[in-house]
Amino acid sequence: MSESDEKKLDATGLFCPEPVMRTKIAIERMQVGEIISVSADDPDAGEDISKWVTRNGHELLNLTNDGSITTLQIKKLK
Repeated sequence: MSESDEKKLDATGLFCPEPVMRTKIAIERMQVGEIISVSADDPDAGEDISKWVTRNGHELLNLTNDGSITTLQIKKLK
């Protein structure tokens, strides 16, 4: 899959539990093997989404924090 095929979810401006819920819904709509990039500015989003990803059997490929924006790359595994 090329970079341009990667799905994106902008959860900036949303606060717990909304970024996690939107991530869950987006991943449910994806095919196994697809990757999504989630951006959020909720200070707890990185940790909350990371825990959800692990708990639900998906793979956290990358987590970066650029100032106030946290970006997570998640691969759907099941």
